[in-house]
Amino acid sequence: MISKQVGVIVEVNNDFSKVGVYSLINDSNIIWGGNLLSGIKVGAYLTINQNDIKIIATVSSEKVIDQQNTVRSEEFDNRFHKNSVNRVVELKTKGIIKNNEFKITTKYVPMIGNEVTLTTKEELRIIYGIQMNEKTITIGKTILDEYPVQIPINRFFASHIGIFGNTGSGKSNTLHKLYLELFKSEYRENILNRSNFFIIDFNGEYVKEGILGLDESHLKIIKINTRNNESTDKIKIKYDYLFDSDVLSILFDARPATQVPFLKKAVSKFLSLDKETSFSELETSLLISILKKIKGINNYDSLDNWIKAAQSSGIEENLLNPLNTMYSTYKYGEQNLRDDNYNKILSDSQLTDYGKQYLKIDDIKKNLQDKYDNSPILIKFLMFLEFQRVFEISYNSMKSDYINPLFNRIRPDIHSLNKIISITKDKNENNDYKSVNIISLVNANSEITRLIPMLLSKMIYDDQKNLASKNGINNTIHLIIDEAHNILNSQYKNIGDDWQDYRLSVFEEIIKEGRKFGFYLTLASQRPSDISPTIMSQLHNYIIHRLVNDKDLQMLENTMPTLDAFSYKTIPMLGQGEGILTGTAFKIPILVKVDKEENIRPKSDDVILTDLW
Repeated sequence: MISKQVGVIVEVNNDFSKVGVYSLINDSNIIWGGNLLSGIKVGAYLTINQNDIKIIATVSSEKVIDQQNTVRSEEFDNRFHKNSVNRVVELKTKGIIKNNEFKITTKYVPMIGNEVTLTTKEELRIIYGIQMNEKTITIGKTILDEYPVQIPINRFFASHIGIFGNTGSGKSNTLHKLYLELFKSEYRENILNRSNFFIIDFNGEYVKEGILGLDESHLKIIKINTRNNESTDKIKIKYDYLFDSDVLSILFDARPATQVPFLKKAVSKFLSLDKETSFSELETSLLISILKKIKGINNYDSLDNWIKAAQSSGIEENLLNPLNTMYSTYKYGEQNLRDDNYNKILSDSQLTDYGKQYLKIDDIKKNLQDKYDNSPILIKFLMFLEFQRVFEISYNSMKSDYINPLFNRIRPDIHSLNKIISITKDKNENNDYKSVNIISLVNANSEITRLIPMLLSKMIYDDQKNLASKNGINNTIHLIIDEAHNILNSQYKNIGDDWQDYRLSVFEEIIKEGRKFGFYLTLASQRPSDISPTIMSQLHNYIIHRLVNDKDLQMLENTMPTLDAFSYKTIPMLGQGEGILTGTAFKIPILVKVDKEENIRPKSDDVILTDLW
């Protein structure tokens, strides 16, 4: 088929050139050879023919030139007469088509006299980088050409993906559309059998029956709720994974110099409990040791710390009353009471039989063990940590100022985690996860929204890394985080001079190393400037919806080498559902209008107030 000729090159300036258009073709679309082609308008493609090479360019600007009238007086001004003006269009060279392949190169440039034609559908297919037999999914059409936008499955989904856009720009619909079409493809059965998808949903947008076109045989929705005493749904975590000092250091933001060593020692000791000694024997021995040295300077503070640890463990208050009396005696120097009790309780710095009976040591020991045995594993760990803190401060000269801030984080975190995770000691258990798992955090408190994404992400990443290292990549994991700025905010990167946010480091490791182990991230956010620049720079493919904030636009400009100037300037003007596809899977940026699903879509629609009212 002969291409529609529209003009000739009349000026060349580096990668910009000008076309003298043959006639005033003002139609936005032109029917040619049975195909609807885009007319000459800003952003549209035109083809510059140079022997067997086709130079592809986009329209950057246009104007008209008066050929006959030069008089500027309004009295004699006949400009813009039909036979008096010519249309001149400026083009920006994008690349070439040679041997049915699109390439970006500076080897070929337009030359004066080269004929310009409308870009055909076949040329568009080559430009958009889709090979004849390449497997693709379709998510919409190009904005200007209305050409179906086909995304190559292998080059796109085997990469880290970023989807960005302001609220209401269509970001959630695009994220859903991508994976809905993937699950509708011819590979559906093998995708669901050989890959696992985990969606971290902060706003509850994907908690909907039939979401992603899946039923309960392949879809598991976990609704995390910390507002109730106990969450209906729980996330299953492996015992050996959770009680790892490195994982716990990350969970509790432990400082490297003082708090990480404390946690490592405590975890090792906790895991050896019941093998060497029972919990109650260990902690009552600590109490007796403190009592023996009660006459030392400030040793009464150690007793007070032990009492508080016992109270936090739920020990009956009446069992602790004698210890509280003894603490008050030594702290406030009530000499008569101290002398009366001192001779009965201690003799030669040893606890007497009367002293054990008076202080109810055996009853405390039994009550302590009962509380420990009847507590969930996380509460057991917290009970142990409380007493371990007393031991370290009393005998290892650890300053309470260093360790107390850690416990201010540990206590609420453990109580929150205890509500929503289930710990299993079965190493071979598959954790009950299905092909697609949606973790809804809309009803979770701030501690859980901070902890769970990192805990779950690191666990499934470590498992995938171990499997891939031993057996090669036989399956893939796809982690999808909507509203990713909630946990990947770079402003919390450095809390102190020697402190780095471990949680951010976990995701930076995943995005740097995950691809080689078959682990892929998809991030969606309305604030890309809040996400760590390291993570942003490691994304391979992007879908950009409307963004207007200067910081967000600057972040994209600095981290996306495939985004050209025209596309960049278009971002603030994009309409709802319109976006720019760019990245390693695409040879040039593509302006796309993403199809909106009418029946199956996330719960992110705008509220129609007049309907509500």
